[in-house]
Amino acid sequence: MIKNENGLSDPRQRRGLPEEFKEEMQNAPGLHTEMDPLPDSGEDKYVGCGRLKGRKAFITGGDSGIGRAITIAYAREGADVAISYLSEENKDVDSLVELLAEEGIKIHRIPGDISTEKGAKKAVREAEKALGQLDILVLNAGTQNASHDLEEITHEQLLNTFSLNVFSPFWMIQEIYKDLPVGSSIIFSSSSEFYKPAPKLTEYAASKYAVVGLSRSLAKQLIEMGIRVNTVCPGSTWTPLEVSGGLKKEDIPTHGTGSLLDRPAQPYEIAGVYVFLASEEASFVTCAVYGVDGGMQTV
Repeated sequence: MIKNENGLSDPRQRRGLPEEFKEEMQNAPGLHTEMDPLPDSGEDKYVGCGRLKGRKAFITGGDSGIGRAITIAYAREGADVAISYLSEENKDVDSLVELLAEEGIKIHRIPGDISTEKGAKKAVREAEKALGQLDILVLNAGTQNASHDLEEITHEQLLNTFSLNVFSPFWMIQEIYKDLPVGSSIIFSSSSEFYKPAPKLTEYAASKYAVVGLSRSLAKQLIEMGIRVNTVCPGSTWTPLEVSGGLKKEDIPTHGTGSLLDRPAQPYEIAGVYVFLASEEASFVTCAVYGVDGGMQTV
């Protein structure tokens, strides 16, 4: 990546162009630490300036992908952070905890399956206990399975997709909303599939469309308690989701080429929007949907 004399670079030429991708596949849920090329979650890039100092944040799926980038950004902005993850993702969590521990930052670990009502409600309460209170919820964990045709989508896959992507965030909010203080922020992760559904992502696209409806309905209810609710719709991003079934193997080398920037995002390029929406800078922002997709929705 070449920068000019002002430190700026061409947004089309950032790290992660499709020709760098290898046709690798992993078993779900996939690991950040085993990807090639390694996603850039801002480990060496993100510099905080105290925008979330004193805040208490719970980030689901905070071990890898966009969730990892959000965790790094929030921690460096001064927030106390707890993350949920599956036990299979311990390797990624270890690397993240070690990275931030070198900076004197502690990340609270909340392992477990949040795709069930019991698991979701338990996780959010454990996060509240670990941090003493919660005032930021980032409902980011999700699953994605590409299918060539409708016959590939089983009853179990359909239920699993909606359980994690839609039901889990609802259960968490249902459990904790009365205990969130005035000024709290809830942020959902949807997808550019909300704008432009792909034919190989039928049930995933449907679930992410449901997330936006859920977010907007809750925003209208929870503003009566002084709580803001917003949604981020990332476009194609280089994360473990893609190489563990979220894409078909033959589609990995061209991942992200459907955007105006002709490439996927790196996770750190998405995280700043989540920082803004959690901060007091966004005090007049609620019931909003932010597309961070490289112009994919316009193509």
